[in-house]
Amino acid sequence: MRWPWKRRKLSDSFVVSWAGQTLAYVRARLREDGLYEVLQFGVERQGSDSVEEFAKRLQGLGLKGFDAHVMLRPEQYQMLQIDAPAVAPEEMRAAARWQIRDMVDMHMDDITLDVMRVGGGRVGAPGQLFVVVAGNAVLTEILRLGQLLQWDVPVVDVQETAQRNLQTLVARRDGRVERANAALMMLNEHQALLTVSANEELFYTRRIDLAPDFMDKPWQQNAAGDYVVDDDIAQRFLVEIQRSLDVWDRTWSDLPLDGLWVEAGGRTEEMASWLSKELGFAVKPMNLDAYFPGLEGGSVQARSQCLPLLGVLLRIEDRDI
Repeated sequence: MRWPWKRRKLSDSFVVSWAGQTLAYVRARLREDGLYEVLQFGVERQGSDSVEEFAKRLQGLGLKGFDAHVMLRPEQYQMLQIDAPAVAPEEMRAAARWQIRDMVDMHMDDITLDVMRVGGGRVGAPGQLFVVVAGNAVLTEILRLGQLLQWDVPVVDVQETAQRNLQTLVARRDGRVERANAALMMLNEHQALLTVSANEELFYTRRIDLAPDFMDKPWQQNAAGDYVVDDDIAQRFLVEIQRSLDVWDRTWSDLPLDGLWVEAGGRTEEMASWLSKELGFAVKPMNLDAYFPGLEGGSVQARSQCLPLLGVLLRIEDRDI
């Protein structure tokens, strides 16, 4: 989603999310070697502060006066998939708005939407669109905080496309960007996000609900066999992952999946090992620290919340979403 104004502000790249009274932020600088060096990242909660008091606290952290690229969290929007209307490109958004009128839980006057072709309109791909639908109230709340901090907000992005950008970065470094690859990232303790991309384009996305305490319980026994595994919780998660991979195989038989990367905070290595064993193919940690110097440090929770923001840094500006 693009906003029609953009004034030049502080030169560092700055990405935020503002959801559930929680601000996550990353400030970074592009180096000559093409890597983004993370200069500052963190999570701040509004708590009992008024918005004005919270803005003053953020100002004290040096977060005032940026071009702030915003990433919406999944709970702030719907990600729909529809058959592409047979209209001219300039009429696509209006046609999509009409087509989704029975798929959203808000009045059509109260939403903002953007569209993106599944697979970037790849030849041979089904003629479908992703439609991102956000409530105007959500965007107004973000802009209010931005005004208090003198942010310009040229771009509002979403987590699925940010994750696509991250997995594309990893795939490019492995020389596999043209092949279909999947990424699985834990959104929080309740939900995970699975995306499949190829040639830098998003083809498939699914949000997977996690059982209570999934991230706190063992998924497999250790070598000594002293873990008590909750088979129901572990198997439910595996079934949903396998179901998604089966859907991919049926829908995109000409693009076999080449790999799966995972990011699960402090349990990333463990999840990669477990899924490799259960799914029968190599699952690798994303290991994003290697691509973003300065990301080390901070709490595990803050790092997990800020990781998706790094994908917005990699946004290609002439691409829709």
